[in-house]
Amino acid sequence: MTRVQLVHLAHARSGDKGNRANVGVIAYDPDHYPLLKEALTPERVKEHFGTMVKGKVERFELPNLHALNFLLHDALDGGGTVSLQTDAQAKVTATAFLRMEIEVPDAVAREVQGRGRVPPEVIRAFLSTDVPYPEETS
Repeated sequence: MTRVQLVHLAHARSGDKGNRANVGVIAYDPDHYPLLKEALTPERVKEHFGTMVKGKVERFELPNLHALNFLLHDALDGGGTVSLQTDAQAKVTATAFLRMEIEVPDAVAREVQGRGRVPPEVIRAFLSTDVPYPEETS
């Protein structure tokens, strides 16, 4: 087994629902959905977010979408209109979620390495081209 960040297995979207953060996690590959279901328990998610989540974590399964949805209760210091938190509307909570590491079989870890991010060779190829910046074309 190998530990990998969730970003290599799934993408996510988040937002606020009052004083709750709402995070959807969607498997890139339907074959990996069972791994997500096993690893992403409400207890593990609450542990990952630490003191940010003061209430319970609820998980909802969406197997037809190969997705899980989480409600993180009491996570936004009162909610978007009253909170002084940096991310009072939970817009970057998905990014924080995707940094969670989970155990996967070694073969899966090799398969997904680099997925969910721009691979370094793509960045190098882009930077080595003579693509003009917008102000150079006017």
